[in-house]
Amino acid sequence: MFYASSSTRVCYVARCFTMTSPYFTQRTVITRSGNQNAGCTPLASLGSKLTDRRPNVGPVSSASVKEEEEEAKVSEPRPSSVNLSEGGCPEPLRHSTAHPKTETDTVPLSSHGRRRRQLKVEYDETDGVTPVKTEHWEPPDWKKQLGYIREMRSGRDAPVDNMGAEKCYDTGAPAHVRRFQVLVSLMLSSQTKDQVTAAAMQKLRAHGCTVENILATDDDTLGKLIHPVGFWRTKVKYLKLTSAMLQKEFGGDIPDSVEGLVSLPGVGPKMAHLAMDIAWDQVSGIGVDTHVHRISNRLGWLKKPTKNPEETRKALEQWLPRELWSEINWLLVGFGQQVCLPINPLCSVCLNQHSCPSAHKNSPAKRPKAGSPRSPSPTSPFKTKTEPEQDSTVYNRRTKKEPLSTPISPTIQRRRQKSKVNH
Repeated sequence: MFYASSSTRVCYVARCFTMTSPYFTQRTVITRSGNQNAGCTPLASLGSKLTDRRPNVGPVSSASVKEEEEEAKVSEPRPSSVNLSEGGCPEPLRHSTAHPKTETDTVPLSSHGRRRRQLKVEYDETDGVTPVKTEHWEPPDWKKQLGYIREMRSGRDAPVDNMGAEKCYDTGAPAHVRRFQVLVSLMLSSQTKDQVTAAAMQKLRAHGCTVENILATDDDTLGKLIHPVGFWRTKVKYLKLTSAMLQKEFGGDIPDSVEGLVSLPGVGPKMAHLAMDIAWDQVSGIGVDTHVHRISNRLGWLKKPTKNPEETRKALEQWLPRELWSEINWLLVGFGQQVCLPINPLCSVCLNQHSCPSAHKNSPAKRPKAGSPRSPSPTSPFKTKTEPEQDSTVYNRRTKKEPLSTPISPTIQRRRQKSKVNH
């Protein structure tokens, strides 16, 4: 180890010695001890130093060899400390097998990794701070169509205006009783016309439409009171279960939240939102029944067609302003009861017939029988009224003019001809 270190030192000095060019003689020299000289020393001084040190080199003990190795490791300069632009001799070759990592070795990787991290951070910031904005969709002519519907509903003479849930409770009853009657009328109105619901509520109020009276009434009597509402047997069970739950958990009053109302037997989202609006005077959502569901799809007020009222409610609430949520129910319900009928809508008298995408199209529901009051189709009502009559008259004329529909034998024809000749 000692001779290897000495040969390295001799090679290091010899390389500086052989560089006799003025360019190298004026450069800075870094020795093993780390001292810097302004320039390379003259050749004579270098030779004298070399000869002076050579006689001192001799066999040494193993302890001195270890000290020399430790001194070489400590005083050995790092490649990054040599500034080639300022001058100095090139770095000598090292004979050690393991080279420690220096700063210059890791610069390219670290700079490359730092650039990738910056790109990723910029991507994360743009992904989190400025998300992609989705365009606010709304029907193109909905404001004009809504204005026309308000104009057609200005008379307020639809069944919902006189016999809806807002008109079915006792105004002189206590507040909690009025709220209960609103909920009962909404439960009875499912799959039932407003006229039938109003008649049933009138009989219930006369009997005593309170939580206590409903629980005290037997099922047969309660069924006779609400008959003939749709599914009246099922609604009798729902009324009993709901009344018991209200008395046990809510103190005889109805819940003041949509979640609480939906938890009641026989109460769906439409009833819950309408109860919140009518009973508690709070707009929690749009009450969508079959009329609102049908008309919204016909007018194109939905981004894509919906299959049930709950999907329609969610689609409408995405774009319709909240201040219109309470008004839109009774507007479209009355409009559906008078003009935009489920079967054969009266498109010829509708103010939206030029902007409605479903105007003058046949309804997919069952067609009425010929001769019924609702038999005219939306395309041309007068023509469709006369079409069954024309068909019947043409059929009668054919039956009168062509009585011999069955084939006649030749013998019968001869007999008839002879009888005509004799007469």
